[in-house]
Amino acid sequence: MELRQITAVYFSPTGVTDKVVRTLAEALAEELGLPLTCRSFTRPGERREVLRFSGEELAVVGTPTYAGRVPNKLAPDLRDKLRGEGTPAVAAVTFGNRAYDNSLAELCALLEETGFLTLAAGAFPGRHAFTDALGEGRPDWDDKRAVREFAGRIAGKIRVLEEAPPPVEVPGDPEAPYYIPKGLDGEPAKFLKAKPRTDLGKCCNCGVCARACPMGAINPENVAEVPGTCIKCQSCVRKCTHRAKYFDDPAFRSHVAMLERNFPEPKKIETFL
Repeated sequence: MELRQITAVYFSPTGVTDKVVRTLAEALAEELGLPLTCRSFTRPGERREVLRFSGEELAVVGTPTYAGRVPNKLAPDLRDKLRGEGTPAVAAVTFGNRAYDNSLAELCALLEETGFLTLAAGAFPGRHAFTDALGEGRPDWDDKRAVREFAGRIAGKIRVLEEAPPPVEVPGDPEAPYYIPKGLDGEPAKFLKAKPRTDLGKCCNCGVCARACPMGAINPENVAEVPGTCIKCQSCVRKCTHRAKYFDDPAFRSHVAMLERNFPEPKKIETFL
C-alpha cells in the first residue's frame, strides 16, 4: 500500500479526543515517514466544507462517545462532509470511563459508507466531560504509550498490505438505540432540554464560551442566552476562563452522581486490527 499523506480529523469539544487522535496520527506519521495534517471538525465553521480524501492518504478519524454512540448532531456532518476514495482509515472513539457501547461500530460503518476502508479501530478512555472524578488526567502517559504502540502495529500491517483487506471487525451494533442515562435512583434521567447556566457575578461576557460551542448554541452578544441546541458537551463549562458556566439541572446532576458512584474503576484501551 503506497501512502503519501496522513490526515487526522477529530470532533473534540473538551480536548480529549484531540489528544488521542493527535497522538495516534503523529505516531503513525513517524512510523511511516509521512507528512501529517490535523484538522478540527469541532466548531460549526470547521464543518462547512466537504473534506475529500484520496486513496493515497491514511485518514485518522476520531469522535467522543455520547450516550453510547457517535454524537447524534455530529453524525450527519460526518456523513455529508467526509468523502473517501477507497481511503484507508483508522477509526477512534473516546469514552468517559463508562463504556463506548456502539460508538466505534457506528463510526466504522459511517466511514465505510462514505468511501473509506477501515484498517484499524480503537476505543480510548478519557476524562469524562461531565466530571473530573471519572478518567481524571486521561489520556495519561501510559495511555499515550499504548496509543503509540498501537500505531506501530497499524504501520506494520500497512507495510505488508498488497491489496485492500476486509473492514476491521469491532464489537457493537451501529443501529442500536442510544444509551438511556440513569439517575441515582436507577430510573431514566431526563435532561435533554438542560442548558448551561451563567453566574453573572463571574461572567465578563468575553465570548469564549460562544466561540467554543460546537453547535453555535450560545448567543455571542449575551452569553447567558442559549437559544440553540445544547448537546451537553461541557465545552463552555470547561473553557470558561472565569468558571461562570455550570449545569444545575437536577436530573443531569443525578446522572453525574450515578456515574461517579458506579463507574470509578479505570477502563482499559481496546484496539482492533
